[in-house]
Amino acid sequence: MSEGKWQLSARLKQWSGRITLTFVVFSICLLAIRCYPRQPLQASIPSSIAILTEDGQLLRLTLSSDQQFRLWTPLNRISPALQEAVLLYEDRRFYWHPGVNPAAMLRSVLQTAQGNRQGGSTITMQLARRLYGLDTRNISGKLKQIALAIGLEARYSKHDIFEAYLNTAPYGGNIEGVAAASLIYFNKSADQLTVPQALTLAVIPQNPRERAKAKGENPQLSAARERIHLLWKNFHPRAAATQNTDAAKPVQLRSTTQLPYRAPHFTDAVLEEVHRHSDLSPVQITTLNSVHQEVVERQLRVYLEQKQSQGLKNAAAILVDTKTREIRAYVGSADYFDESIDGQVNGLQARRSPGSTLKPFIYALGMDQGLLHPMTVLKDAPTAFGPFSPENFDGRFVGPINAQDALIRSRNIPAVFLASRLDKPGLYDFLKQTGVGLKHGEKHYGLALALGGGDASAEELASLYAGLANEGKFTALRFRKNQNPEPVSQAISAEAAWLTLNMLRHNPRPDTELPAKPAVAWKTGTSWGFRDAWTAGVFDNMVLIVWLGNFDNESNPALVGVRTAAPLFFRIVDALRAQQLTQPVESSASRNLKLRQLEVCAATGQLPNADCPEKKPSWFIPGKSPITQSQLHRAVWINPRNREADCVEHPGWTREVHEYWPSDMQRLFREAGMPRVKPPTLPLHCSQKTAGRTDRESGGPSITSPLQGTQYVLRANGPHTPLQLTAISQAAPIYWFADQAFIGASKDGAALSWLPPRAGRFLIRVVDEQGLSDSRELIVEAEN
Repeated sequence: MSEGKWQLSARLKQWSGRITLTFVVFSICLLAIRCYPRQPLQASIPSSIAILTEDGQLLRLTLSSDQQFRLWTPLNRISPALQEAVLLYEDRRFYWHPGVNPAAMLRSVLQTAQGNRQGGSTITMQLARRLYGLDTRNISGKLKQIALAIGLEARYSKHDIFEAYLNTAPYGGNIEGVAAASLIYFNKSADQLTVPQALTLAVIPQNPRERAKAKGENPQLSAARERIHLLWKNFHPRAAATQNTDAAKPVQLRSTTQLPYRAPHFTDAVLEEVHRHSDLSPVQITTLNSVHQEVVERQLRVYLEQKQSQGLKNAAAILVDTKTREIRAYVGSADYFDESIDGQVNGLQARRSPGSTLKPFIYALGMDQGLLHPMTVLKDAPTAFGPFSPENFDGRFVGPINAQDALIRSRNIPAVFLASRLDKPGLYDFLKQTGVGLKHGEKHYGLALALGGGDASAEELASLYAGLANEGKFTALRFRKNQNPEPVSQAISAEAAWLTLNMLRHNPRPDTELPAKPAVAWKTGTSWGFRDAWTAGVFDNMVLIVWLGNFDNESNPALVGVRTAAPLFFRIVDALRAQQLTQPVESSASRNLKLRQLEVCAATGQLPNADCPEKKPSWFIPGKSPITQSQLHRAVWINPRNREADCVEHPGWTREVHEYWPSDMQRLFREAGMPRVKPPTLPLHCSQKTAGRTDRESGGPSITSPLQGTQYVLRANGPHTPLQLTAISQAAPIYWFADQAFIGASKDGAALSWLPPRAGRFLIRVVDEQGLSDSRELIVEAEN
């Protein structure tokens, strides 16, 4: 080999080594740059928040912190047609160049020199200009753009760069990104665009000021769409023949002034919750249903128009799915933009006196604590509870009244009486446990809390009534689909919750004066001074709370729950049912609830004796509900000649049944204007004829199991074997009690299974329809 060839070969090897070393060093540097921890591109780009209904309708689009409409959307949720159209129109070599396309830049320089201005920036270069706010109209700015574009390519993937470009591209005014442009211009999400709409959005960023005009003809946009349409046809000849991509067909763009601002109180509440939980998701899918919302808004608006003559100007309503606790409709005032009623105040979050809407929970707690069952007779008479002497709304007293009627007729005295007898939890403890934000301690409210002496919001009432509909399980309402679940509180038993709703289902509608069919369990409330009118209720799978009043606390005699809130409540119920927007729910007590139904004497609410003339069914919670044998009615024999009475049958005498009310009850009837007929006086021997004889000797029931002195052991770890209760009786049925709690009914010799609820002493008692009884003491011990 000649010396010249040898030197050339040596130089080639030297240069080859240098090139290889340079490539290796460059690759290592590029890899180090790519692997170095970097901030995601979207982290420095503030986003708007799009609030959508559960069915995808836009409620509100907020401005980002830099006052732009910009909604960051992942690339996989942007229409593939739009992605392809943008690449076709802006940068066909995007996936092949390192951030700069020299051929495109040279072509741009030549065309511009000939007077035909043409851009040569790649998608990466455009992104660099947007991210760093570059002025690229001069050489230094263009060089910075090229350098930063190469830097972006070195640090980020093509996927990240393309995603960032689509989310920051200018679309006219303060609209940035394809997602915001899709919502504003077409009222669609970016993944639901048609091909013509995708082609339209692809061409706007090159000249957003001219091409994004929403009003009138837009020749610039039409010309650009024609050009991209031709490109699209060349690349998709078969698709273009079947798809509606006619560029000549006009596409109407909406403007930002046409953006929806629906359910404003609801969206305000959602934004508060989003910020409270630091949720950075730009798209918030809520639980609101657009159809339910429209129905409630329309019924509320029409009702207030019809009631203007009564001075009714403002109302609010909330509709909640009972099972999921998801809010379906939310109207915070009659008109958000009406300053005369302070319309921007959210009436569903305002703390107001709830009136009598809390009474159902007093009765539920009372049934759980063994104070009553639905037919228990309560006293509605002037009563002083220490310094507190409540009155009824109508200023009258009705005397004896069963619990169900006392609740649906909203009698105050029975409710306060029950509240005074509640043990832990009392009403105050229950409200605190279920999330009602009472501001003061229990002593501040006292027993007035039972009559609306505290404060609560419509949202809190909706949560409470939803708890009744969910077998006594209480938790927070849900505004958003991705909302984290809140803790659940079993504050009332499933049995007491069902019984309370069943009592409320007997409340007659204000228009027909008959219970609603299909059933509606509802309750009204009126605050002191006629400042708030409420109706709260459960129907089908929904809870509905309706409020009428004034945010400035102006009094109005028309603000009475049953007169003004109840009619609006039932208008909404009827409208929702007419459009089949609710789902019927099985209300039977047979669904795994520990309830029993027995006949009671209608006059006393107690087990009927043989002389009770009128009976009615009542539900009981075995082991909790109190019940005794009624001794009110008694058969006597009357001498027709002189009206002499005796408890022993005589020939020719007439048998009559009379009511022997205690003296205090007789006084109640007189004070209520319903005096009872005085029963005949019986001779002394009638009260002594069974003296010295036990009930068993008189033919009453005799307990055969458990035996006297029996001890029952509760095992620490089950299973537990129920105790078998049996008795011999000449009458059927017979009724069993543990202390004062009703266990169940059985027949002569038939066994009744009972599991003691705790360790301790129990008086087991059996009573027949004649009022005769037998008893045993039972000792229950817990196994150590």
